[in-house]
Amino acid sequence: MHKEELHLKFFMCVIQSRQLVRTPQRTAEEASTCSMLIQKPPSKTDALKSLDTMDDPDTVEGIPIFKNEWIMTHEEHHAAKTLGVGKAIAVLTSGGDAQGMNAAVRAVVRVGIYTGARVFFVHEGYQGLVDGGDNIREATWESVSMMLQLGGTVIGSARCRDFREREGRLRAAHNLVKRGITNLCVIGGDGSLTGADTFRSEWSDLLSDLQKSGKITAEEAAKSRYLNIVGLVGSIDNDFCGTDMTIGTDSALHRIIEIVDAITTTAQSHQRTFVLEVMGRHCGYLALVTSLSCGADWVFIPECPPDDDWEDHLCRRLSETRNRGSRLNIIIVAEGAIDKNGKPISSEDIKNLVVKRLGYDTRVTVLGHVQRGGTPSAFDRILGSRMGVEAVMALLEGTPDTPACVVSLSGNQAVRLPLMECVQVTKDVTKAMDERRFDEALKLRGRSFMNNWEVYKLLAHVRPPVSKSGSYTVAVMNVGAPAAGMNAAVRSTVRIGLIQGNRVLVVHDGFEGLAKGQIEEAGWSYVGGWTGQGGSKLGTKRTLPKKSFEQISANITKFNIQGLVVIGGFEAYTGGLELMEGRKQYDELCIPFVVIPATVSNNVPGSDFSVGTDTALNTICMTCDRIKQSAAGTKRRVFIIETMGGYCGYLATMAGLAAGADAAYIFEEPFTIRDLQVNVEHLVQKMKTTVKRGLVLRNEKCNENYTTDFIFNLYSEEGKGIFDSRKNVLGHMQQGGSPTPFDRNFATKMGAKAMNWMSGKIKESYRNGRIFANTPDSGCVLGMRKRALVFQPVTELKEQTDFEHRIPKEQWWLKLRPILKILAKYEIDLDTSEHAHFEHVSRKRSGEATV
Repeated sequence: MHKEELHLKFFMCVIQSRQLVRTPQRTAEEASTCSMLIQKPPSKTDALKSLDTMDDPDTVEGIPIFKNEWIMTHEEHHAAKTLGVGKAIAVLTSGGDAQGMNAAVRAVVRVGIYTGARVFFVHEGYQGLVDGGDNIREATWESVSMMLQLGGTVIGSARCRDFREREGRLRAAHNLVKRGITNLCVIGGDGSLTGADTFRSEWSDLLSDLQKSGKITAEEAAKSRYLNIVGLVGSIDNDFCGTDMTIGTDSALHRIIEIVDAITTTAQSHQRTFVLEVMGRHCGYLALVTSLSCGADWVFIPECPPDDDWEDHLCRRLSETRNRGSRLNIIIVAEGAIDKNGKPISSEDIKNLVVKRLGYDTRVTVLGHVQRGGTPSAFDRILGSRMGVEAVMALLEGTPDTPACVVSLSGNQAVRLPLMECVQVTKDVTKAMDERRFDEALKLRGRSFMNNWEVYKLLAHVRPPVSKSGSYTVAVMNVGAPAAGMNAAVRSTVRIGLIQGNRVLVVHDGFEGLAKGQIEEAGWSYVGGWTGQGGSKLGTKRTLPKKSFEQISANITKFNIQGLVVIGGFEAYTGGLELMEGRKQYDELCIPFVVIPATVSNNVPGSDFSVGTDTALNTICMTCDRIKQSAAGTKRRVFIIETMGGYCGYLATMAGLAAGADAAYIFEEPFTIRDLQVNVEHLVQKMKTTVKRGLVLRNEKCNENYTTDFIFNLYSEEGKGIFDSRKNVLGHMQQGGSPTPFDRNFATKMGAKAMNWMSGKIKESYRNGRIFANTPDSGCVLGMRKRALVFQPVTELKEQTDFEHRIPKEQWWLKLRPILKILAKYEIDLDTSEHAHFEHVSRKRSGEATV
């Protein structure tokens, strides 16, 4: 092999975190070698010298060169660090503020500086761009410290009339050219992004006018000959077509659900009806997801006006709920709600109707701007950070021919979409609503919105049939450790099953309860109010079914169970595998089953997300915020925090990204004492700046020797005289609490989808008067994979599973770890091999549904 080729192999790309995963193909020694090469790669000269005396073509100085792996040259490896040299980026926030904007600004600033670019704040949105002066200031690494946990936008936002006029845009162009800025990142809604595209399209003409008037020189005009624009959508309404979630939406849902939960307690005390008005003048997303997350009786949204006889239907619905024993009614109203004639439906109108027709004690709560306030959720911090990183890459890779793009979220993937395509579809929705083409408006909102609407209609508007003759019998159970959102999944599964005319049984205490016959039939009211409750109302245990096959088989026959929905973590998955194996011995086990992943660890193969993980992540994030706040007063203090997750480092990694941690130690990325030393030295240097606090997360099983106590003692010893150390083991508080809106919504839709699949599979397996399901696809995990909710046979997932450590062999979130390290100012290389690809809105909208 040619020496140069060997040199390139020597400098293989190991920054992709998946290549540091300890698998049967990758030993701990090899993974440690990878880490060493990242931290301190040898010089090209030294590498080539060693090749002269090398005998084994697969090693260099005894270090293995791994075969059959994707390889990047050392030069390519460092390309991202010089991508921005000689360039300047400006970042502004415009329009209404949204929680998570600060995370995006922070990421743009730090990644921009990391690439070698100069980065400028534009204060007060487009108004600051027009006014110039001190409104446009260069940002530093430290100037974005402590921004992550702040709501709103630190650099300010304002509505700007001046920028709508050409004269205003001419002044803005002059201010940018004078500072050498040719890259603009705009964080805002569709109006702000449309203004940015107009600015870009006029750029050449604006430069020409400035040059003619003598305000800029020919040289300045030549250096600024084109302007790159990238948009990030910041809007709590989630009203921008082309992205599953806009920055700020999840946090707004957190505020709403906190209030709904608080109101629920007082409403139950007095048997009241509450009408809650949420934001959403043109988009009903907040209202719709809130109704799913709290089990509301009714929701009014602008995209789907109610039928003409809605008053009668609403009153009938409320009285039926009361007659079934409920002590409260919740009605959610989007501020832009209308009837089919375009007439507004106000919260006061609804209150007056309920009082007049039913005589119920009814109160109205208008949430208003409280929805924009407060601390951003973990989801919004991670979303803002990921979108900010991608925005910088899109700007610096842009050419004069690259159209202005918007960075959006599709499933768990970042994609780049043409800005004006997204804006046009968003305008098409408004036009369709204005012209009363509501079905079309609903479709234009996207598959995710439509799925939410369909599940809501089923749960809120379809009455379960009185007779169950000829129906199927499906059992629902929880397995493994408790996770917030389990109850929402059970509720959805039970009620969808009842709506389909099935008989639904609930099993207490998992497989152990199934073996002991702890089974009862569930009616509609049985699961009432379960959506917002944490833990597991059914009870859950880690017991696996294999040792109790005989008793389980007997109870399947006794209760005539024809299908099984298992909601739980890794034990639910391994229990499913045991059920498949048991079919060879017990015919009674030949019934369809589906596993809904529900665990704080997020370690179930076949799904990128598990029910309960988001709640645990927000708990960790909130705790880290408080800890960091305490350190702000004492200064020079480093906190070591242990998170749950078993061998899976998802919680530690994502909480680190959301809380701005300096390091996050996980099992999947082996580390040595040298790595710990680098981290300590990094914090020593940090204490010399104005940011005098540190945060280090450790996954509970990341290393059997480098325990939390060991790391705490090491940091304490090495930091003597420089910083103090403290440790916190968060423990089971991560499993508790009320589920987040994401977990409630995710669980509700997963339950509905699982029961729909179950009914079809039972029908398909019905032969000769009995159920006989013995094919691999009759036992599945329902999981979210990239952009779709898919059913995957548990037997097919075996090859993707590391059973010893109870984790999937490949995990998508490992690719986000370099972002965490870069934002913490480590000298590490960003893998640009897998950045977001450019798509078109029409293609994305035709894709499979996401959450």
